[in-house]
Amino acid sequence: MTNAIDTYLTPNGPAALVLRDELAPVEGGDAPLFPPTFASGDSFPGGYNIDGDGPNSICLIDSVGSQANRIEPIFRTDPYAALVPQIDIRAGERTVSIFDAGHRAGDAIVRCSELQEELDAAFRALLRGDAVPLAKIAPTSLVFGVWDSRNTQAKAPRVFASTIRAYDVQRLTRSAQYNPATEYVNTGMLDEAPDAATKKAYAERGFIHVPASASHGGIIARGGIRRDATLSLAALSLIRGIDPEQTKKVQEYVLGLALVALTWNASGYLRQGCNLVLSSEKGEARKAEEVYRTGERKKLTVSHEDALAYATKAAKTFGVGPSRSVEFDKERAKRDVAGDGEKKAAKPKKAKP
Repeated sequence: MTNAIDTYLTPNGPAALVLRDELAPVEGGDAPLFPPTFASGDSFPGGYNIDGDGPNSICLIDSVGSQANRIEPIFRTDPYAALVPQIDIRAGERTVSIFDAGHRAGDAIVRCSELQEELDAAFRALLRGDAVPLAKIAPTSLVFGVWDSRNTQAKAPRVFASTIRAYDVQRLTRSAQYNPATEYVNTGMLDEAPDAATKKAYAERGFIHVPASASHGGIIARGGIRRDATLSLAALSLIRGIDPEQTKKVQEYVLGLALVALTWNASGYLRQGCNLVLSSEKGEARKAEEVYRTGERKKLTVSHEDALAYATKAAKTFGVGPSRSVEFDKERAKRDVAGDGEKKAAKPKKAKP
């Protein structure tokens, strides 16, 4: 299987590897499930992210960023931990793994640590077309994508991306009634609320009856739920080293990590009320394909065991960077904030009409 995977990096290899999972709630395909809710902003009223109406409606169940944040942490557990450097940042009483940092190598907690200068140099090398230094520190940033938006502006596109959506959705609402353990006001244990602020405080602390009507009650996905995952070999081809040998090694290394992510069975428990499993109600539960530039599609036969074996070999050839535990530096953070302030202050003011 290693030889077959090697063909993925050749000019005539696939443009992408795609995986499609048909999913359903553990209670059954016609059962309600709860999507994430989002804050309002930019003309979005807040709540569920649903586009379209009726049969054409699509609801976001798990975003590409959320899926990455669920999958990336596997690389701090065995047997995957040996494939990548283990970078931990001690911040006060907490220790945060780079795999749990939302912006990966570009996250503030990583940037404002002892790794600052080394990461800065790695991002600047990436701007020059050399991904090897970043792969030695934070290789999963090349798999799941990274943007050093607060410093060098260096970007690496996502080689692996996954999203879960529901189709032809029916919105549901729910109502509830909170009843206190006893009648605190009527029995004289608390005085009658003299104003709205006090009444609100009574409600928040559980001393009076509180109705909740027509709040978000989930959805029913009449058109099914689908997870679409893509390993973009076209994006992988953009990851380079300083010479053909280094390019080959770093591409094989990132490919191995991305294959592990693609073939790993991600947990279906996304949140309370949203526990999803593979479903064959609409036919084949999982469809995995190699997609070529010609549009030809072939069945993808790489198993998770195959991916792990390839990744292990590629990591050994590339040379995994050192694992480290570093301190979050408060003074670096202060300078980081001050630098942002200087950049903002330096912006020219618009002339008044």
